[in-house]
Amino acid sequence: MTTPTLERRAEETSSARSAVKAGAFRPAQLWASLPDALRKLHPKAQLRNPVVFVVWTGSVLVTLDAVRQPTLFGWLVAAWLWFTVLFANLAEAVAEGRGKAQAETLRRTKRDTVARLLDGTTRGAAELRVGDRVVVEAGETVPGDGDVVEGIATVDESAITGESAPVVREAGGDRSGVTGGTTVLSDRIVVEITTTPGESVVDRMIALVEGARRQKTPNEIALTILLAALTIIFLLAVVALQPMSAYAGGPQSVVVLVALLVCLIPTTIGALLSAIGIAGMDRLVQRNVLARSGRAVEAAGDIDTLLLDKTGTITFGNRQATELIPTGGAGPRELAEAARLSSLADQTPEGRSVVALCAREYGLAPEASAHEARAEFVPFTARTRMSGLDIDGRRIRKGAASAVLAATGVQSGEVDRLVDAVSDEGATPLVVAEGDRVLGVIRLSDVVKPGIAQRFAELRAMGIRTVMVTGDNPRTARAIAAEAGVDDHLAEATPEDKMAYIRREQEGGRLVAMTGDGTNDAPALAQADVGVAMDTGTAAAKEAGNMVDLDSDPTKLIDVVEVGKQLLITRGALTTFSVANDLAKYFAILPAMFAALYPSLGLLNVMGLHSPRSAILSAVVFNALIIVVLIPLALRGVRYRPRSASGLLRRNLLVYGLGGVVTPFLGIFLIDLLVRLIPGL
Repeated sequence: MTTPTLERRAEETSSARSAVKAGAFRPAQLWASLPDALRKLHPKAQLRNPVVFVVWTGSVLVTLDAVRQPTLFGWLVAAWLWFTVLFANLAEAVAEGRGKAQAETLRRTKRDTVARLLDGTTRGAAELRVGDRVVVEAGETVPGDGDVVEGIATVDESAITGESAPVVREAGGDRSGVTGGTTVLSDRIVVEITTTPGESVVDRMIALVEGARRQKTPNEIALTILLAALTIIFLLAVVALQPMSAYAGGPQSVVVLVALLVCLIPTTIGALLSAIGIAGMDRLVQRNVLARSGRAVEAAGDIDTLLLDKTGTITFGNRQATELIPTGGAGPRELAEAARLSSLADQTPEGRSVVALCAREYGLAPEASAHEARAEFVPFTARTRMSGLDIDGRRIRKGAASAVLAATGVQSGEVDRLVDAVSDEGATPLVVAEGDRVLGVIRLSDVVKPGIAQRFAELRAMGIRTVMVTGDNPRTARAIAAEAGVDDHLAEATPEDKMAYIRREQEGGRLVAMTGDGTNDAPALAQADVGVAMDTGTAAAKEAGNMVDLDSDPTKLIDVVEVGKQLLITRGALTTFSVANDLAKYFAILPAMFAALYPSLGLLNVMGLHSPRSAILSAVVFNALIIVVLIPLALRGVRYRPRSASGLLRRNLLVYGLGGVVTPFLGIFLIDLLVRLIPGL
């Protein structure tokens, strides 16, 4: 495959993903999803939603009545009832359409991929089996999910994660996992396939984002049952009104009764419920997290305890040089110059951090000069536990205290005390020496990520406990936990310790989430209510978790919790709004139905609506239009703000409860001003 072809495909993939992920809602999506919404008018599709099915049935009855007894009022009500059903379908169609667009982007990564097996034979990607070993060279597409068992290469994962920067995948390391559909940019690797066709990351993402195949979550099922029960109650109440009206001398028409029923039942939330769930899953996919089920997403919103690995999550992945401590009469500048020289050839993260510290604190050049580049560099080895260089007769070494002291033959109580003090504080000491003279100690420290303490404070405000898990000794763990602001810590943690901690939390009625990437994390991931496995981790970890983070970013667990919270908050807020806005419809329709029989009910016409017919039609029109108005909010989600449960309840009641009462009064009144202009109504 040529470079221009690779570049063109990358641009197409990037633009397609941008079209899906740019913004939570675009008005053009309504028009694009209209054909799907029309197809959903089929009764079989409506049966999946009890509330909308009742509206669909009412629309059919009103339409038949309008055909039998044609009136302008009857046809207008029938038309807007059909609009109500159409708009309800449109909400779900827009949410599904976004998923289908992303699914089509993902499918393009699977088409026409041919796998070249290690024995030289070729096979279609769909024909691969677990254990097959395939060769992938520069410019070729990885045919399936697997582990690199030979070689090292840079891989373009933008088709899956949206991240344009290439990543390194190598055999035998923590970053050995590769995903089908990604592209090898350099070198050659041998990949052992670990998933069967139909179970790869791409296949699971396609199934996840296509809303039509999404299973309802337990909370969603419970709310659907509640809405169905309310619908049945209001249906019985409306049916009972007809004989009462007939007895009073004024039986109501089918048009009026159906209009009343549609406005009484929770039509708004019934229409938006599915779209809210689909959009929540879509937001998770946009963050490159693959959930095995909607249950896991909802569980993330109810999490009480968060277990986080220290390294890579709370602190940076590698210890960094934070201080130079001179000893033996050496000055700070002398120590800095020696530390820099000894680290120029040290390409480990720790070595690079020493050079960066010397450049930052002492103004020393971060690059080796032409003269220094000709020096004899001594690389670090596990046997010597030292690195350094020989230049102009100078012999400079840096490394573990015992190794450097043994090499120099120095016996110094001052150095020993300094090394012990740094170690007791949870840091790692590196001793720097020139010849037979010790110049000082470099302190390597775990650096807590900026802003992480604030995020933990936000989680604490929501009632979520954060627990740091580390293999460090208790003293070091305690110091880092205090700096990071976590609520608890688990030091010298073994897989059994993690399992035991999770079980204790669950026995107390709490839901637990954690991340992991190794085989030793698999039992705890399986035990946790939300287990997020890293995509670059082992197959055992990915199989045990109920989510997979394609970016392999341990901090993503906090984002997962926020997505779950936002899903639950959005559903609760729109349910509150839906129930509250029915109140205004009562004041619009009930006085209009019985004003002729009971003139005193005219006092309830607080909006001063023009006539009974205009009041009923205005309520039906508002009931349809409010669904379209709320579609963007259902897809985007209610803005997430970390706060307590009581704070969320107050916000819901004030914003969506009060808003749900006021908005219909204003909306129906304004619609009535337009409806009264229709001649003959």
